[in-house]
Amino acid sequence: MIINNVKLVLDDQVVEGSLEMQNGVISAFADSRSQLPQALDAQGGWLLPGFIELHTDNLDKFFTPRPKVDWPAHSAMSSHDALMVASGITTVLDAVAVGDVRDGGHRLDNLQKMIDAIVNSQNAGLNRAEHRLHLRCELPHETTLPLFEKLMDTSVLSLVSLMDHSPGQRQFATPQKYREYYQGKYHMNDEQMDDFQEEQIALSRRWAQPNREAIAAHCRERHISLASHDDATAAHVEESRALGSVIAEFPTTEEAARASHNSGLQVLMGAPNIVRGGSHSGNVAAHHLASLGLLDILSSDYYPASLLDAIFRIANDESNAFSLPQAVKLVTRNPANALGLKDRGEIAEGKRADLVLARAHSDHYFVQNVWRQGIQVF
Repeated sequence: MIINNVKLVLDDQVVEGSLEMQNGVISAFADSRSQLPQALDAQGGWLLPGFIELHTDNLDKFFTPRPKVDWPAHSAMSSHDALMVASGITTVLDAVAVGDVRDGGHRLDNLQKMIDAIVNSQNAGLNRAEHRLHLRCELPHETTLPLFEKLMDTSVLSLVSLMDHSPGQRQFATPQKYREYYQGKYHMNDEQMDDFQEEQIALSRRWAQPNREAIAAHCRERHISLASHDDATAAHVEESRALGSVIAEFPTTEEAARASHNSGLQVLMGAPNIVRGGSHSGNVAAHHLASLGLLDILSSDYYPASLLDAIFRIANDESNAFSLPQAVKLVTRNPANALGLKDRGEIAEGKRADLVLARAHSDHYFVQNVWRQGIQVF
């Protein structure tokens, strides 16, 4: 298979030429056009490595498309997978929450069903993207550690993140922000909110730290990549580094992002934050971190198509020093390195032929075709 007349986004430059893939890997590429008539004419589009998504909650939406509606697992998984590849994502870590079941119990009810769907569809070769598992561990709950220990040897588990969303912690360092968010989410009156807030503070004091240390120890023993979540201070970052974290998910302040970056943790921010121009919860903006050179990885979080849009926005933003190849690394090589995936994430000979052909219309960028291991999946 040869892709011709294409702008190849390489490690440090963009060259116009052609690429050949064979037996699932990139066998050659050149800064000249192929003369073979059977080559695919890409009509001057951009050829990027397949995107690697480390944190998406998208699967939840298909298993529970409406409150109290449970969708069949095979259909939910297939629909989710189709959206992933249509967004240019060829490796995806499906994020499943462990511990916090305040939202009516749907996450707990669906927990094993979702994990079984990921594992079974991947093992059966049904997926177009490669699906792995990301366990998001909500620490202030007595159920978190026992549930994690039941799931920690799941074959496709590739990332674990440690979260504490109780009031006074990280994302909700300001109690008023906590009240606004959860009263809006769960429709509680002031008295109900007071009781809920006191309960969450008590749970955090009892369970957060022992769960944090125990889960991190399990991850170190099994060589599972570990991520912090919503760190707000340099002290948070130091604790995360000491536990063995390699990724800092969504640091909420410039202080935490800088400390993470300087400590060798890969700073992960949401691509929707780039597209929207800021954080919906009022925390530090991803584009601000990009302008400071403190952004390492982008995640689509709740909107898969945001990855492609975000990398071109960053590359075209004169307030930072990101070239297009550097912006593309935020969704390809950098997340691959964070997980130790040495076989993908860049256009290079011998690497997996996970590729995205992107085109532009006016100021909009869209995915035209996707290949995973040399097979066209979109």
